[in-house]
Amino acid sequence: MSAESALKVRPELPDHAPHILLVDDDRRVRELLSRFLSEQGFRVTAAANAAEARLRGQCFVFDALVLDVMMPGESGFDYARSVRKTSRVPILMLTARSNPNDRVTGLEIGADDYLPKPFEPRELILRLNNIIRRHAAVPEARFSGEDAVSFGPFSFRIDRGELRRENEPVKITEREREILTMLAQTRGGNVERETLAGNGGLAAERTIDVQINRLRRKIEPDPANPSFLHTVRGVGYRLAID
Repeated sequence: MSAESALKVRPELPDHAPHILLVDDDRRVRELLSRFLSEQGFRVTAAANAAEARLRGQCFVFDALVLDVMMPGESGFDYARSVRKTSRVPILMLTARSNPNDRVTGLEIGADDYLPKPFEPRELILRLNNIIRRHAAVPEARFSGEDAVSFGPFSFRIDRGELRRENEPVKITEREREILTMLAQTRGGNVERETLAGNGGLAAERTIDVQINRLRRKIEPDPANPSFLHTVRGVGYRLAID
């Protein structure tokens, strides 16, 4: 091997390099993004559809998922929704759609960010690093059958995302479930507004206050003077657990 060829050989990625699951039905996109992500220091496992992604998930633990929205059969939205039932792994949605409602749908399901095609590859790297960093900043709870927090007459099962009032289920949206999970995982600690918003930018941060108010109407005796879901001025919010 010549010296010039040796310089072109990429060093093997370390075991601690972030491991990404890339799910896209377009083979060319998978190959291009896999190569680019690898060059940027990510380990990459690729899948062509949701069924293949589930098989990969049985073998590996991923630091983030990159999901195409438009896939034959089970869509990226459907797969993200199923993932969120058991995992808080960061999710970045990719789509060619221009409808802003699709972006809202992804965030409500629990996706951390949303990138429309076509996009600048460097932006993908920035967004991936952001959601991985933010996820790491929120302490992970150990999931178990008895993993729950209580506040007043309410209990919230972190492992199932179930909210109950004196054993009666309380209906919450996917977005409210995500917010409650992040708050409950800190065991009464503060969670920054930016973290609760995910990486949706200023628009997502502005909607957090609206979502918090809706959630308060479901759990607070007096939403205007909250007893459980407190605002931490200049920081974000905290859940006052028993």
